[in-house]
Amino acid sequence: MSEQVEGRRPLIVGIGGTVRAGSTTETALIGSLRAAEALGAETRLFGGDFLATLPIFDPRPGEATPEQMELVEAVREADGIIIASPGYHGSISGLVKNALDTLEITAKDEAPYFHGRPVGAVVTAYGWQATGSTLNALRGIIHAMRGWPTPFGAALNSTAGLFDETGGCRDPKDAWALSTVAGQVMEFARMRVS
Repeated sequence: MSEQVEGRRPLIVGIGGTVRAGSTTETALIGSLRAAEALGAETRLFGGDFLATLPIFDPRPGEATPEQMELVEAVREADGIIIASPGYHGSISGLVKNALDTLEITAKDEAPYFHGRPVGAVVTAYGWQATGSTLNALRGIIHAMRGWPTPFGAALNSTAGLFDETGGCRDPKDAWALSTVAGQVMEFARMRVS
């Protein structure tokens, strides 16, 4: 990895989790954001508790809620994004999809959605089949939203407990996967701030 660029630190926004406090998905996202911080990033987490406050996105003209605008403004400012979703029935969760749908508010921006920014993907699911299909679905959405999906996406099989009581990965391969996503997002984000 290249050294920290002088000046502004890259802002990496994390979006994901479930409505269950301390969920495996949110813990994985936090792990990836911590890895980005270790590489010099400033981070901001929009976890399950926050995502649950977002109303179902309504594309009709109207007033956005303060929570919707908080998410939108953070993504507008972000140099990179990491999205984490559980695998529900072969795809991303409705909670995460609604957050991504909310970013339709940026459609008329000069740089809409994730335009020109790296986006890392983290998926947790009970079994390998669900991790693979969910990761593919998430990458497709990132691409449709004009983001640059990182070459590597972390797919974590939650059949066995993934994390210890401190939120650390039990398996070094999982820690490596979360760090790799963070490293790739940071590598491209540094190009934006240099």
